[in-house]
Amino acid sequence: MEELILARIQFASTTLFHFIFVPLSIGLVFIIAIMQTMYLVKKQEIYKKMTKFWGIFFLINFAVGVVTGIIQEFQFGMNWSSYSRFVGDVFGAPLAIEALLAFFMESTFIGLWIFGWDKIPKRLHLASIWLVSIGTILSAFWILAANSFMQNPVGFVIQNGRAEMNDIVAVLTNPKLWVAFPHTIFGSFATGAFFIIGVSAWNILKKKDLEFYKRSMTISLIVGLVAGLGIAFSGHSQATYLMTAQPMKMAAAEGLWEDSADPAPWTVIANIDVDNKKSSGRIEIPYLLSYLAYSEFTGKVEGMNTLQEKLVEQHGEGNYIPPVKTTFWSFRIMAGTGGVLILLSMLGLFFTWRKKIEKTTRYLKFLIPAIFLPYIGNSFGWIMSEIGRQPWVVNGLMLTADGISPNVSAGQILFSFISFSLIYTALAIVMVYLFIKVIKQGPNEKPKEDISASDPFSAGGITNAAK
Repeated sequence: MEELILARIQFASTTLFHFIFVPLSIGLVFIIAIMQTMYLVKKQEIYKKMTKFWGIFFLINFAVGVVTGIIQEFQFGMNWSSYSRFVGDVFGAPLAIEALLAFFMESTFIGLWIFGWDKIPKRLHLASIWLVSIGTILSAFWILAANSFMQNPVGFVIQNGRAEMNDIVAVLTNPKLWVAFPHTIFGSFATGAFFIIGVSAWNILKKKDLEFYKRSMTISLIVGLVAGLGIAFSGHSQATYLMTAQPMKMAAAEGLWEDSADPAPWTVIANIDVDNKKSSGRIEIPYLLSYLAYSEFTGKVEGMNTLQEKLVEQHGEGNYIPPVKTTFWSFRIMAGTGGVLILLSMLGLFFTWRKKIEKTTRYLKFLIPAIFLPYIGNSFGWIMSEIGRQPWVVNGLMLTADGISPNVSAGQILFSFISFSLIYTALAIVMVYLFIKVIKQGPNEKPKEDISASDPFSAGGITNAAK
């Protein structure tokens, strides 16, 4: 039992830490590609400067993200060998394609973009950064294809006690994949947008390079608003999907022990009593849960007790109810942060339209900690998705308790957990230090030590940023 708990804690820590970097890379490079496109179209040097400055953050983040991804994959084979043997034929294929296709695509065109300034045609150079952006999105697609199999296993047969892929098309058209993918991408765009917005707000408050940061903020506010709306609509698609594929997760996310009324109200907050299987003190919005579940204002939602009975009949005795409090509150934190992102983006665009953005001191001050809002939403969305699937590691096929490595002791897992945590702490310190260094340096300060460092993407420029 200790091995299971420690393995799950380590999986959560490595995945959550890695997931700090993935959405920022996807979001930043997309906005950088937009900035470079505007430079090519408008031929204004400020957009080239914006592209290069924000590009430094992308490169630092991408480099650290690669290291954390390697460690995150390593712990699969170390702590979850039984799981890997059972689904490796299906789960491993999308991850292999991600590494061989998408990651190598990103790496190749990042190199072309870094060293191609003023050396290759501008349109080809612009195409390279768009291909990097497409590569990051494709990476997310293939990784989500693997994760979606865990949520909704399709395209396989059981042979010799293993799940073996027999239909790659089914894996790639998995309904879970096509509701999770846009939600993840919009969340990533919001992460990149609010990072630029927050850094820009700090500099606008300091009255530094106002035109540079105001333009950066305007572009990012537009992306942030579109992303926020995309998160809301794609989140609704996920809720509708859960009703048919994972109704237990939906019921847990609502704290519903018994079947709901028809129409079903959505619970804003409630006191979840797991021991007595009751939820009290509900504050509800009428009709809303029916709409989330069925896209219409009628229809009831089955409760966890009803679903538990059905699962016992299907799979045998066991507790098939996930950790309800975690699932319930994770969903609300995720949804709440999405709403705040939309509101902040709309306010920012209003102030920009009124040409008052630099005078809205309180709003700008709030935007600085708002950098972390997408991270909070992304993390709790992932927690809700994974915890809400419990007790299954592969929904309906394999219990989480059956997926751990049989020959790895609790002490070994604890040792690797501590070791990885120390590595992650060191990486986090380095990344934060470099980010702060670049922010303080700003887009106009030129390094003194090396003539070539006037270009932040030359060898000298990158070296100086690190210093």
